[in-house]
Amino acid sequence: MYQSIGLLVLSNVFMTFAWYGHLKDHKSSALWIAIMVSWGIAFFEYCLQVPANRMGSDHFSLPQLKIIQEVITMIVFAGFTVMYMKQPIKLDFLWAGLCMVGAVYFMFRSA
Repeated sequence: MYQSIGLLVLSNVFMTFAWYGHLKDHKSSALWIAIMVSWGIAFFEYCLQVPANRMGSDHFSLPQLKIIQEVITMIVFAGFTVMYMKQPIKLDFLWAGLCMVGAVYFMFRSA
């Protein structure tokens, strides 16, 4: 169970860099270069995400697995935004996080 969550965290780091890293590192590059770099990074994301979901499906329902993924995505994205993209953290991250806590509650309350 914890191994699948750890793999989901790692896959989200790769996913976040694949989706948004080019905005900092390849902003002036040709679009096809940014796409190829992003695809290359996304390959490693899938190498972690697919086994994580397979392992996680032994312990969680599909909706539970999805909400875990979304919470991890939000946490990783907030860290990426502040540490890598050097953008200030806003109170909106807190409000969005509280909404996610509510979603987690509803997904797991009948478990």
